[in-house]
Amino acid sequence: MKAWKDLVAEAKQEVTLLQVRDVQAKIELGEAFVLLDVREPDEYQKGHIPNGVNVPRGVLEMTVEDNLKDPTTWIVLHCAGGGRSAVAAQSLKRMGYQNVASMEGGMRAWTQAGFPVV
Repeated sequence: MKAWKDLVAEAKQEVTLLQVRDVQAKIELGEAFVLLDVREPDEYQKGHIPNGVNVPRGVLEMTVEDNLKDPTTWIVLHCAGGGRSAVAAQSLKRMGYQNVASMEGGMRAWTQAGFPVV
């Protein structure tokens, strides 16, 4: 049996990991990508990255195809600390999305870096 930490570690070996400064640079440069916040709605409402789209981890696979039909779309996922987003990114990659990354450290690292939150 695998523990949650094992699943996260495995996912992080299979997906691209971006640091918060890398994601902020993409935003500042106006790069085209979808920022998916896979936290729960109450977490999102307490504060989120500008232009982040909330799709809770529990419904991601069921709803992603409705909104992201192009499998080449760049997608950066994040959560509170980086675990849920890594597993979610791994899942999207397995579904056929080709350009998927997880933001290391999640919202905790984002806010600690002093980047904007709405």
